[in-house]
Amino acid sequence: MSKKWLAMLLAGGQGTRLGQLTNALAKPAVPFGGKYRIIDFTLSNCTHSGIDTVGVLTQYQPHLLNDYVGNGKAWDLDRNIGGVSVLPPYQAKDGGHWFEGTADAVYQNIRFIDQHDPEYVLVISGDHIYKMDYTKLLDAHTQKHADATIAVIEVPWEEASRFGIMNVDQQGKITEFEEKPDVPESNLASMGVYLFNWKLLKRYLEEDAVNELSSHDFGKDIIPRMLGDKKHLYTYAFDGYWKDVGTIRSLWEANMDLLHKTDGFTLDDPDWRIYAGNANNPPQYISPWAKIERSLINEGTMIFGRVEGSVVSYNVSIGKGSLIRNSVIMPNVSIGNNVRIENAIIAPHSVIADCSVIGTENQSKEITLYGEQQLMLSKLENTLP
Repeated sequence: MSKKWLAMLLAGGQGTRLGQLTNALAKPAVPFGGKYRIIDFTLSNCTHSGIDTVGVLTQYQPHLLNDYVGNGKAWDLDRNIGGVSVLPPYQAKDGGHWFEGTADAVYQNIRFIDQHDPEYVLVISGDHIYKMDYTKLLDAHTQKHADATIAVIEVPWEEASRFGIMNVDQQGKITEFEEKPDVPESNLASMGVYLFNWKLLKRYLEEDAVNELSSHDFGKDIIPRMLGDKKHLYTYAFDGYWKDVGTIRSLWEANMDLLHKTDGFTLDDPDWRIYAGNANNPPQYISPWAKIERSLINEGTMIFGRVEGSVVSYNVSIGKGSLIRNSVIMPNVSIGNNVRIENAIIAPHSVIADCSVIGTENQSKEITLYGEQQLMLSKLENTLP
């Protein structure tokens, strides 16, 4: 059955800047917002936008991510025709190799796309936090008779050199693409959301695959080559909340934004729910000694201490006399008595001993990440004479 469009979701990122959080976990599977994982946002966007066929391209540490996505039921993507398909690298008759870039990941799955015979292919990333109606992107694409449309967002000028920047004319047609320019001419940053006419994209992917000089990347190779060939590439201006959670600080900031409801970014919009694949947990327990201010507290949590301006995930225990302030406590963490945690992220399954002090009162300094390595070091120090 021919599809109007489908999505290819890039979820193989290693996420090295997230440190210990991605030592054994793909970046899109990192917990976020107390009960979600980062990939939940793009999958939910697909569901709300009526996209019922999604290929999830995995590579780095895919085991938990594969299990989490499963058959896509949590996002209403368990379909007989289409639905969600996890697509890791594979060995074909003529050989095979790891995905060598974002474009190569899609190229290696041309047969998957062709079997659905779509008119358009949406390429998205599984490691951004945002809520977008992709049908508006499609409408803009078709109205302008574009060959490709790239979603962009205005970023602060001082941060523009960190992104792929689009220079455009008055009609929004892309005239130049600059990958992390030293002196940007525009502050329109690519969101990593691309909509292509499939037949044209397929030709470019096939040509790119045999180009030994290519890095096989959409931003570095496919988009510049299309521009060089005078194809019609347009931008789609997005004015909502979007965050690339590629660093410890940006991940912490995005969690804190949930408490401030920044730019209308909330998790309680009944018209745009963020779906998640987490299993049910028992109710939270707030003891008579607990005090909670401006925080998100999730299921299965037992709180005997004080929580201020923090996101506390499911199955977390916080002991008596402990203070958690401006921090993100990820799932299955055990925090002892008289502990002080400020401006920090506590990785899943961490155990914090009584009277520990983690983080600093100064938010302008680096956000502290406490995880498995610190736990191992603590255990080693306790065994030393």
